[in-house]
Amino acid sequence: MTGYGKATAVLNNKHIDIEIRTLNSKNIDINFKIPSEFRSFELEWRKTVAQNLKRGKVDIQFNIENSEQSQSVKFNKTLIKSYIKNLQDVIPIRDRTDNAKLLEIAMTLPEATQSEANELTEDDQAKLDSALNEALKQVVSFRNQEGQNLLKDFKANLSQIEQHLNRISEIDQNRVDRVKTKLKSTLEELSVDYDKNRFEQELIYYIEKFDISEEKIRLKSHIEYFEDTLNLPESNGKKLNFISQEMGREINTIGSKANDADIQNLVVEMKDQLEKIKEQMLNIL
Repeated sequence: MTGYGKATAVLNNKHIDIEIRTLNSKNIDINFKIPSEFRSFELEWRKTVAQNLKRGKVDIQFNIENSEQSQSVKFNKTLIKSYIKNLQDVIPIRDRTDNAKLLEIAMTLPEATQSEANELTEDDQAKLDSALNEALKQVVSFRNQEGQNLLKDFKANLSQIEQHLNRISEIDQNRVDRVKTKLKSTLEELSVDYDKNRFEQELIYYIEKFDISEEKIRLKSHIEYFEDTLNLPESNGKKLNFISQEMGREINTIGSKANDADIQNLVVEMKDQLEKIKEQMLNIL
């Protein structure tokens, strides 16, 4: 489910903005972009994020704004020398440039320089934890609002499927009589003598083969169960997904057994509504 949250922590004249963005995903996928001095907290923060968000692709970025005029920078001399040596080793002799150029390249490589940071205290960590939790709270609120909109869409699509099912039931009431009349008319047109008792037996077999009464009852039950599950306070994404699969199975069976153009047209409409529901299922935890 999509979501967004942002909060700020202030540490040693630095403003740390924490931004969280989430996208749809069946599983939880957390990606942190944080300064190296905060890496020791990452594992604990991952647990916090997973507990709060459950599912989704989650991108979390820490942006630091230093309010001081200047910031002390430290050179990682050992690493820079190693970069220069490695560059000299991989560059052919004829293409080698002067050391100043190599130094310029080395300075752009990861961790060649770093800002001198003050030692983080427990109070600093508490401020960062608080900001992260505030950003998560905003994401959850964003998701809840989107969830209310999804609930309306779910119910609208379910209502459409139920209306189509009711229409199928109306058509199905006269379907047997139509089949019987059509078969009799065909036999009479062919001027074929037939045993009426045998005809009735064959008709019963035909009706049983194409009977959709049980499928209609089960589909009606699945629709009601889906809506009841939607109204539960806890998240039930997996259960809803299972129910939607069962609905699809009954709809397909009705379409294959009905042998009626009007019913099959309504089945196509129900499949379309169910497909919309399945797409929306990606947003449900």
